[in-house]
Amino acid sequence: MDANNLQIFSEFLGTLILVLLGDGVVAAVSLNKSKAQGAGWVAVTLGWGAAVTMAIYVSGFMGPAHLNPAVTLGLAITGDFSWGLVVPFMIAQVLGGIVGAILVWITYLPHFAATEDETAILGTFATGPAIRDYKSNVVTEAIGTFVLVFALLAFGQNTFADGFNPVVVGLLILALGLSLGGPTGYAINPARDLGPRIAHQILPIANKGGSDWSYSWVPIVGPLVGGALAAGLWMMIPL
Repeated sequence: MDANNLQIFSEFLGTLILVLLGDGVVAAVSLNKSKAQGAGWVAVTLGWGAAVTMAIYVSGFMGPAHLNPAVTLGLAITGDFSWGLVVPFMIAQVLGGIVGAILVWITYLPHFAATEDETAILGTFATGPAIRDYKSNVVTEAIGTFVLVFALLAFGQNTFADGFNPVVVGLLILALGLSLGGPTGYAINPARDLGPRIAHQILPIANKGGSDWSYSWVPIVGPLVGGALAAGLWMMIPL
């Protein structure tokens, strides 16, 4: 496997782990008869922070571990990543999200069957707004992703203890979830939302409703805009 293909594979594998562990904590908290049912938003944000950390450790030795199309786009805009790999990375990230969500479904199969709440089932796969206001929802996702991408660029200007960087990124995800995740569930990652939403659409999930495709563009457009704006501001800073 050549270097480019290895990096593309690392994006697939890393995003798979990201979604498996991230959507996994949502399933644990949301689905009936799970031992973690009702653990709440703090458990979800802690789980997602840990999921990002573990996903970077698993994939980061093979590639840059973007695991997020908005990050890939932002780094391409700043010149820190090849435009020729942007589309392959994004495809790999979405495919990883699909497979990771399928594995969550397999893991919690009896609990999906025991859950009748269609909203809770969809929420295990994809994000949705607390208050549906598309303009506000896009802005929320853009702000969260702006902070994510700008912070990642800033982290590159700092020196961390060897191997500690994934932990810092996980803390960033935790902070974003606790502070900015309430309105939309903080997708801040098109692949994290689109991949599992596709899985929800195609899987024979017990008691599932629609996949809410009318909202699906929000966690794609918002993060991509936020990532691009973060990159634009970063390029204006004299370094």
